[in-house]
Amino acid sequence: MTGMNISKYRTVEEFILLGLTSQRNIQIVLFVVFLFCYMISLTGNIIIMILSRISSRLQTPMYFFLSNLSFLDIWYTSSIVPKMLINFLSVKKSISFTGCVAQMFIHLALGGTECYLLLSMAYDRYVAICSPLHYTTIMHPVLCIKMAAGSWIGGLINSLVHSIFALQLPYCGPNVINHFFCEVPSVLELACADISLNKTIIFFFAMLVVMGPFFLILITYGYIISSILRISTSVGRRKAFSTCASHIIVVSLFYGTIIFMYMRPGSTHVANQDKMATLFYSVITPMLNPLIYTLRNKDVIGAFKDITSKKIVNQNLAFIRVISYSSPFLCQGRQTHGPPAAAKLQFPSCLDS
Repeated sequence: MTGMNISKYRTVEEFILLGLTSQRNIQIVLFVVFLFCYMISLTGNIIIMILSRISSRLQTPMYFFLSNLSFLDIWYTSSIVPKMLINFLSVKKSISFTGCVAQMFIHLALGGTECYLLLSMAYDRYVAICSPLHYTTIMHPVLCIKMAAGSWIGGLINSLVHSIFALQLPYCGPNVINHFFCEVPSVLELACADISLNKTIIFFFAMLVVMGPFFLILITYGYIISSILRISTSVGRRKAFSTCASHIIVVSLFYGTIIFMYMRPGSTHVANQDKMATLFYSVITPMLNPLIYTLRNKDVIGAFKDITSKKIVNQNLAFIRVISYSSPFLCQGRQTHGPPAAAKLQFPSCLDS
């Protein structure tokens, strides 16, 4: 079909999203639940980004990739949840054609990037455990930046291919998407043309972007587990395994649902199952990632304690200075009646002035 015919038959200007349910009472409950999940996701990922940036103990390749993952997860869930929350409270649950394409493109780009980022993080753990003496030499900043940049570029290319082929199809109605956002398979079902080529492309890129990194991660952890089993002490084995536990959990959650979503034959797709799978890897997993990496991670917990304790000390010092400057009589009394060391400790601004 020519480009002129495609433009002729694309009469759809907006799509209607059926969402998770049509029952009003349940929609209100879901609005509260997903608003809470969204706030937890934003807060947790922002905290990890800040800590990775300002804490000296987190200036390592592992936390460089983790901060990239947190930045990605913020936008990954933000590409879906705000519109979904609005639709929970709206009578007409619509999205413009342009908005649908943008949502589809961003979601695909970030999803593909996360697949490659998780592979980069697995390689980092492989070097740390299998070649600990050469870790700083191998995982130098230039390599880390290249791996992160390659992950983002790979996700962008994946999204471009899917979006370009999806936009080549004519959409002449109906315009009702049986989903809570514009995911590629659901949008393609509304095309007024044969979508067999698009399904083939989806399957091919799922093998390349999803299964490729997943198999490499499995191979990487095969070497990691082999190295851990060769450690002579049980304490050393537990310590080595603990450095990988969080990443293993995140990989299992993310890849498990994505493989279930994209690697099934087209005839076995069920709308409600697809919604739940998408909901899990697009909304729940970005919320769980910061919790998984912080609750079991002594470095992150220690960095958080360092930052908060410094903040408390600075606040106390600022309060003391305000009191001392606003009460000259108190300062004079301390300087007159108290020993100099005690006065310096309690009211430093009295002696510094």
